Amino acid sequence: MTNKVKLDIAIGDYPHTADILSGQIPIAGIEPNFIRVVPQIAAYRRMVRQAEFDVCDIAPTTYVIARAFGGPFTALPIFLMRRFHHGGLLVRPGAGVKHPKDLEGRKVGVRAYSVTTGVWTRGILIDEYGIDSSKVTWVVDDEEHVPQLKLPGNVVHAPQGRSLADMMADGELAAGFEGNAGVGRSGSPAGGWQVREANYPALFPDAEALEAAWYRKTGIYPIHGTVVVKDQVLKQHPWVARTLMDAFSTAKARWLVKLHSGEANSAGDRKYRKLAEIVGSDPLPYGTKRNLRTIETLADTAFKQKLTPRRIETNELFVELET
Repeated sequence: MTNKVKLDIAIGDYPHTADILSGQIPIAGIEPNFIRVVPQIAAYRRMVRQAEFDVCDIAPTTYVIARAFGGPFTALPIFLMRRFHHGGLLVRPGAGVKHPKDLEGRKVGVRAYSVTTGVWTRGILIDEYGIDSSKVTWVVDDEEHVPQLKLPGNVVHAPQGRSLADMMADGELAAGFEGNAGVGRSGSPAGGWQVREANYPALFPDAEALEAAWYRKTGIYPIHGTVVVKDQVLKQHPWVARTLMDAFSTAKARWLVKLHSGEANSAGDRKYRKLAEIVGSDPLPYGTKRNLRTIETLADTAFKQKLTPRRIETNELFVELET
């Protein structure tokens, strides 16, 4: 590998990727052209629609859907973000929503039906609380990343010029996802979304305790953000998968030392230190085997929610790599 392979790489700037982006940790055999996309969500769309980058981190649900429709890239078992999902679903006071089953027959706002936060949360509502998702009208105000996706009949678009934030405030929605995933966004795609604070109560006020109990019961630790590589690159240079995995693993290992010493202390770092109390000392575990239960659950959930035309198998989704 004396002649390095030049690759266009669009990955988010996280504490556990910073040393890669700065060049402190080289990627063996690769001359990276780092392309910064802000926000990273814009890179998701560019990757699934134009396969614009050689390497890109995208939302895992977006990836599963894109792969189901023949997306020309394959993921490495590198998961750049993690979180639980009992929190984040807000209810409108006076809507009469006290229990998840109360959402049936109501309208609930989510930015897009395939947004990973919504997919994981709906899965919990279905599997743990017996909700019939088909009896909920899911109202969206953004387009899906994967254009081939055909939405179920109970997914509707907000009226033109109306945001989920406006609809929630005006009593048209019984509930909605917080922040950028739903009712915290005001404005319009053309004019630019703005995230605003919303003072709505959570469906699960004891979310943190429920999340810890759910993890102990299921072993599922939801993934957000996975790294994909163009199939053409993997075919021409199969060793690229390993060198990328090694670089990302080294960068994360350095970050973990700083995380547990307290040197890394941003809001994101503190979030992962808290998650480590639940999931163990590595709050960002990589590798297919370590995450098999989570991966299979996401594939099951995507299929049950009619996001994929068939159930996608793990060996179709990830390059065979272990750390």
